[in-house]
Amino acid sequence: MYFIIFIFFFILQRLSELYIARKNEKWLLTNGAVQYGQSHYPFMISLHTMFIVSLIAEYILRGGTPISWIFLVLFLAVLSFKFWALSSLGKYWNTKIYRIPGVYPVKKGPYKFLKHPNYMEVVCEIAIIPLVFHLYYTSIIFTVLNAIMLTVRIREENKVWAE
Repeated sequence: MYFIIFIFFFILQRLSELYIARKNEKWLLTNGAVQYGQSHYPFMISLHTMFIVSLIAEYILRGGTPISWIFLVLFLAVLSFKFWALSSLGKYWNTKIYRIPGVYPVKKGPYKFLKHPNYMEVVCEIAIIPLVFHLYYTSIIFTVLNAIMLTVRIREENKVWAE
């Protein structure tokens, strides 16, 4: 029962992020933003979709697993950091890479201290979420896949902001 509630809210959270990203995308484009990194974006979407599928599949294949309250609390802490990072970016936050010519990177909230706090949060999320239900294979496999994806993503984003 805990898993069903958790996965429902997790999917709802992800869908709300996509809704916000789409809304922000319209604002960014209206303000002259240029999109970068389109070639890797479909792989990123596939990775995150397969992450959810893997969570569900591993949970079912293992016959259900108990909840780890410690990892749930840790996930909630990571989620609060995510909200801080995303709210610091405001309308500039997106799942895609956009840059408005002449606009410099945001330097408030966690962005005062870290170059890519949202990606740091995503690394923690991908590793911790499966551990809430002891789904070790999903945690390990997707942490590695996410590291590969973020290597491509961060390299592209750094190139965009260096211009």
